[in-house]
Amino acid sequence: MAEHSSRTAVVAALVGNLLIALTKAIAAAISGSSAMLSEAVHSVVDSGNEILLLYGQHRAAKPPDRLHPLGYGREIYFWSFVVALLIFAFGAGVSIYEGVKHIQQPAEMSDPAVNFAVYAISAVFEGISWWFGWSAFQRVRGDKALFAAVHASKDPPSFMVLFEDSAALVGLAIAGTATGLSLHFGAPWIDGAGSILIGIVLGTVAVLLARESKDLLIGERARPELSEAIRDAAEREPGVIGVEGILTSQLGPDQVIANVGLEFADDLRTSDIERVIGHLETELRKKHPDLFRVFVRPHPDRYQGEVRLLDVGPD
Repeated sequence: MAEHSSRTAVVAALVGNLLIALTKAIAAAISGSSAMLSEAVHSVVDSGNEILLLYGQHRAAKPPDRLHPLGYGREIYFWSFVVALLIFAFGAGVSIYEGVKHIQQPAEMSDPAVNFAVYAISAVFEGISWWFGWSAFQRVRGDKALFAAVHASKDPPSFMVLFEDSAALVGLAIAGTATGLSLHFGAPWIDGAGSILIGIVLGTVAVLLARESKDLLIGERARPELSEAIRDAAEREPGVIGVEGILTSQLGPDQVIANVGLEFADDLRTSDIERVIGHLETELRKKHPDLFRVFVRPHPDRYQGEVRLLDVGPD
């Protein structure tokens, strides 16, 4: 459900940004506004970003194969990181470059009324896209604070679209204000300053998104509640006298791998241990479908000095 919601938000953002980018590009060509050109570049970059996120979601859904026995879930984290870099390099970089260029070589706007009309139309489209992103994020946020929910989220598209659209709305406000002040004071350089400020906003968002995507890409633990649930389930199994440790790693938004170290009673035979592990795995996957693989390691001190790794995940 969460993955479907984030995909819907990405598609909505893509459609909106394509329409907005075309409108802004035409307006920038007519008026000669640097801030409007920056906004057009911003929307083009956002459109490309949504395409990459959709591609990442498609790749992450591929089943495991011989080359990737744990699946392709982390592809979404890779492409999310690429998107953050693109926002920084193209969105922020081009906006700041155009702003500096416009300050050094200021030019009067030929038709500023077009700019204000485009700002208003774009705000409507961006607002609709933002609402889809906010709705998708709210479904996975729970009762956490905004940034705490972002840090805890394992599905980057669910918050990347929201942050992109939020940055777009802030950018529109900056562009509109810069255009108005530039006309009021007869100072075209203010329009360029607005473009630089838009670039700073995009750069800040890009750094935040890159940090969150990087943590997931290199291997972040699953939510702590899952580890506690695994521990509780294991301790209830007959023949298990202790849980030595639980290691989890997020393979994708809905895929988790868990490595569990257990102490078994000395009088259990191998067949008994296998039966306990099979029952534990069945119960865990019934209550937590995101558990993609569960590896159980009998503790060596309790298993006659022998360490064996039993994979109880799907074939």
